[in-house]
Amino acid sequence: MGKAKEAVVVAGALAFAWLAIELALKPFLSKARDSVDKSDPARDPDEVSAADVPIPTTDDLPDVSASQTADA
Repeated sequence: MGKAKEAVVVAGALAFAWLAIELALKPFLSKARDSVDKSDPARDPDEVSAADVPIPTTDDLPDVSASQTADA
């Protein structure tokens, strides 16, 4: 019965250690789990497609027609 008792104690210690780590690192772990849940495994973040690049419009460009040039 000594081996069974030892196995129960070891399993209990491992469970306690796991719980302590979960509680100590809860904010970090929940952020990491949320980011994993939001990730898309089919999308490569290093690959930029043409649809992701914004096309500038005339509203995005500054109006330089009223600007004055520097006198030399």
